[in-house]
Amino acid sequence: MIAGKTITLIITGSIAAYKSAELVRELTKSGAKVQAVMTKSACEFITPLTIQSLAGSRVTVDIFDPSSEAEISHIELADSADVVLVAPASADIIAKAAHGVADDIATTLLLATKAPVIFAPAMNVNMWENPLTRENVTKLKTLGCDFVDPGEGELACGWIGKGRFADTDDILDSIRAVLSPKTLAGARVIVTAGPTREAIDPVRFVSNRSTGRMGFALARVARWLGAEVTLVTGPSEIASPQGMSVVRVISAQDMYEAVFEEVVRQDTGLNKTQFVFMAAAITDHRPAGASATKIKKDKSKTYELKMEPCLDVLQELGANRERIEDSSGLALKLVGFSAETGDEEQLLAWAREKLERKNADLMVGNFADDAFGQDTNRIWLLEKDGRQEEVSTAEKHMIAGRIIRAALRV
Repeated sequence: MIAGKTITLIITGSIAAYKSAELVRELTKSGAKVQAVMTKSACEFITPLTIQSLAGSRVTVDIFDPSSEAEISHIELADSADVVLVAPASADIIAKAAHGVADDIATTLLLATKAPVIFAPAMNVNMWENPLTRENVTKLKTLGCDFVDPGEGELACGWIGKGRFADTDDILDSIRAVLSPKTLAGARVIVTAGPTREAIDPVRFVSNRSTGRMGFALARVARWLGAEVTLVTGPSEIASPQGMSVVRVISAQDMYEAVFEEVVRQDTGLNKTQFVFMAAAITDHRPAGASATKIKKDKSKTYELKMEPCLDVLQELGANRERIEDSSGLALKLVGFSAETGDEEQLLAWAREKLERKNADLMVGNFADDAFGQDTNRIWLLEKDGRQEEVSTAEKHMIAGRIIRAALRV
């Protein structure tokens, strides 16, 4: 998605400018061509030579530099870009861009480009929350610019709050969203992710090895493709993705309630379809009656843990399709996941049985060892009409793209 694209990177005078070196490294690693522009104040925090060494191309600093103009002008920088990325974006350049100021190479380029523009702000929390900055950001968003929200925490100036330069992954995520075809535009997408936990007592629980990576990848890719995304996730160490609603839950019952609250929400926009990707590894059984207090160790006793079935969220969705479609006003497509052990023949048989029993439109079969805790996955896609497709081991964002493509087809 980023490979082969030209990213014009504008680095401005924020103390976070030194972090742009890591950003350039990741962009080039992803296969992008990076043509960097630095304001004079940015050069106080990081040298053009550093950025040039990482980008593998000349860094433009001065609009009036004859050697730079002979090689590539600010107009050519603007015209050749697939995306213009301002990172870090200071309050100064946000204000200038919002008011059409063109007094240096960076602001002139922004005024001249017709490419999508993304700002990744980094500044003091009081500057970020200042009504003038908020007004400038709103104006630029209205004009079609995208923003990667700054992070929250301890800032270089000593203040604590929102204003930290966004993580590189979040910036790359925004670039992918801008560059992706909007094949899910007008669709509502609900993705479940991660494990659930069922209490034994206040300190112990039953769960599984899911990390949530597959569900988070599906949510991100759906957002790139233009969907309105809600991610419902069990306990996971993965940071919440930007650009979507994130609901964090604990138990299977929590997951059930959160998903049903979302799927029956009446649509007031132009959405026509809602997709539900049940990628969460919801616990199948829970202790029958959790203890209200911690169970103490007693070596003279043995213990029995009685279990009862948890709600099957996908099966409940399938059984209530008609009611859900009537409530939301949207056509419903259900995608289930079947994480199995055993051999391929057994996996496919179980996945096919689940597809029919749960009234799903598509079932994604995979081996638990291939999926849980891994950055990659290997899957089988099973459709109601008998069509079956194996997708070889690939990074989970690639797998997510294949799953979404199949969901659009069924």
